[in-house]
Amino acid sequence: MANSWQVAGQSGRLPLTVALVAFVAVFLVTRVITRMIRAGRGPFRNVSSGGLHIHHVVPGVVLTIVGGFWAVGAAGEDGLARCLAAAVFGAGAGLVLDEFALILHLQDVYWSKEGRASLEAITLTVAAVGAVLSGFDPLGINSFGDLATAGRGWWVAAIVADLVCAAVAFGKGKIRLGVLGLFVPVVGLVAAARMARPGSPWAIRYYRNRPAKLARAEQQTARHDARWARLRTWFQDKIAGAPARTPADHDERHRLGR
Repeated sequence: MANSWQVAGQSGRLPLTVALVAFVAVFLVTRVITRMIRAGRGPFRNVSSGGLHIHHVVPGVVLTIVGGFWAVGAAGEDGLARCLAAAVFGAGAGLVLDEFALILHLQDVYWSKEGRASLEAITLTVAAVGAVLSGFDPLGINSFGDLATAGRGWWVAAIVADLVCAAVAFGKGKIRLGVLGLFVPVVGLVAAARMARPGSPWAIRYYRNRPAKLARAEQQTARHDARWARLRTWFQDKIAGAPARTPADHDERHRLGR
């Protein structure tokens, strides 16, 4: 039994799987607890010290540091130790990214619309790690075949092209497709070729003096959001809880007749 742990742990795939499972499990448990606290149900309460609210990103940072240094230094070739370190790291990362929006905005936006950024970070992380476990390599070199054997120049060119496509996708406001494009180059190429979302750095830079193109981008984005935004919002609310409504939200719903 010990030998099987050693072999599996040294392969790298098992520790990564353990980290992903711990990451998802801690995130889901945390969301259940925070929603119970928000509803005033159960024995759980916010943690405070001297009037200071201790967010769960704090123990998350501690666990991430402990797990990371343990995996890098102490675990060594011990397969079981690597898996345990991966579990600690994954649990800490789950706590940290669950409050990613708080770190991004430097204020408590957990139950606001801005707080949805945390779920976006969680979703992208799960997708990226899941892609690796499914056999996709970052930068998608294997999808081109083993370009390394065809010459270093082609291999480097493929990596650079993939990175450029991902960077353009990010600049066009297509974060999800940009991340997926790092694993599946065709996705990155399509995202880079499509029009930018209004308000993205690319649109501000290149559509500012081109009203016709900006109008097309706005129409394309409106069609996309009309098709997917409601489903995405429903999914996020079911997992993470709906954000608190503001007077602006009420006015918008009244204007739309909902």
